[in-house]
Amino acid sequence: MDWDEASHILISVVTISLAFALAINGFSDVTPGFAGSFIGILVTVGAGFVLHELAHRQVAKRYGAQARYRAWTLGLVLAVVMAIGLGFVFAAPGAVYIYGKQLSRDKYGKVALAGPVMNFVLALIFLFAAGAFPGLAGLALTGAYVNAFLGAFNMIPMDPFDGAKVLRWNSGVWFAATAALALLMFSLTGAI
Repeated sequence: MDWDEASHILISVVTISLAFALAINGFSDVTPGFAGSFIGILVTVGAGFVLHELAHRQVAKRYGAQARYRAWTLGLVLAVVMAIGLGFVFAAPGAVYIYGKQLSRDKYGKVALAGPVMNFVLALIFLFAAGAFPGLAGLALTGAYVNAFLGAFNMIPMDPFDGAKVLRWNSGVWFAATAALALLMFSLTGAI
């Protein structure tokens, strides 16, 4: 990973974390407590976002393609504006672009699925951490919810989301992954 790609990831992580902090805390609640909330969200969202994108990148490279993350300026702006105006995060700050080798529908679907699966695994790890470390339960539950949300949101079955690629590959896999992520997300609603 070169500096250009790393800077796109860093800008995206900070912006999407700010959007989640604003959506969770409210725009009018930018107080000293907001800074602590932002840091916690930066850790949990940062882990979920970066590992989601790196999962796409790694699977694409495993199939012999080149892959690179690029931020999407409009998606970053929409994330913050919608968090302030609607209390909802439009979580589409950028994407991993695949080039250099044409992948089959099967492989492309698996590349797309890798990100949401990573979010599901991270949500379960954060849930375990909430039970194992009661002093960090609030942060861990936030991490679990945010990762379940990111995974479920990415399974929307329309382009440019991962769900469209997974659905074109295998509708049964799309349904199972979407159901698991949505169930986990809704079970965590109100926990943070």
